[in-house]
Amino acid sequence: MKICTLVLLLASWPLLLRAQTAPALIAAHDPVMMRQDGTYYMYCTGPGIAVWSSKDRQTWTREKPVFATAPAWATQAVPGFKNHIWAPDISYHNGVYSLFYSVSAFGKNTSCIGLATNTTLNPKSPNYKWVDHGRVVQSVPGRDMWNAIDPNLIRDEAGTPWLSFGSFWDGIKLVKLRADLTAPAQPEHWRTLARRPRDPKLNDSLPGDGAIEAPFIFRKGAYYYLFTSFDYCCRGPQSTYKIMVGRAKTVTGPYLDQAGVPLDQGGGTLVLAGDKNWFGLGHNSVYTFDNQDYLVFHGYDAADKGHSKLRLEKLSWNPAGWPVVQP
Repeated sequence: MKICTLVLLLASWPLLLRAQTAPALIAAHDPVMMRQDGTYYMYCTGPGIAVWSSKDRQTWTREKPVFATAPAWATQAVPGFKNHIWAPDISYHNGVYSLFYSVSAFGKNTSCIGLATNTTLNPKSPNYKWVDHGRVVQSVPGRDMWNAIDPNLIRDEAGTPWLSFGSFWDGIKLVKLRADLTAPAQPEHWRTLARRPRDPKLNDSLPGDGAIEAPFIFRKGAYYYLFTSFDYCCRGPQSTYKIMVGRAKTVTGPYLDQAGVPLDQGGGTLVLAGDKNWFGLGHNSVYTFDNQDYLVFHGYDAADKGHSKLRLEKLSWNPAGWPVVQP
């Protein structure tokens, strides 16, 4: 289960030492980030979409969630939905902030991606108001071999909006959106950007064993870089999440890894994996702040029984143009 809850960091002296030297050890799952007027806003999985703010990316303040109550359309689309919203995505274009979000039944592709917009991220502004536009994409068991969660918006060099998304099943999908972002562009064309091998004997209603999810596309130089997460999240000390990447000359692909293997044939180059201090690392986003690229993601903290925490690391690029984490 994807959970965002506040974790007390001063329970022991080792954690105190880490809090002085490591950035932002706050509870977070599936974090995305945006800066407005010198303040960073972080959105992540949680009741109504969890929101945090910070001036320095070190000290964070919890804000009110985006949705105080569950959107009516979501409770109708996903039986049993209780306003625990997954994996948001934040972007800005032409004076509007767009927040995509996931509504789903755990372990099923009874899922939808919704959209809310705002003209400001500052909760103290008189103009602060999230306007919900409802469902953008939906997956239905028995009809779709993909899962409509983990959205990420990317605009190509012409400014055309594309939405990548996906978790398990047949992998990571891409669809062009209308200019207002509220639905797929017509005629609909669904592309597969990345997938992992799946047992063909499994029923289509099951996620399967091809563990890939959480796409994020970042444009750098001549390439679009597709980051995904392999293996398993949400299992505390048993989490095996890792961050993988491939790249393409166009947003629609094909995306290849560093060895030239297509991502839609199981390829992927490792960016970051867990170790003795962090059981798993994944569901990343990428941003440029003050001419420095950053990898934003969550990790399962071995010093805190595998609870999920926000992680931020500087991202550099090797001479061949592949991302390298600078811890």
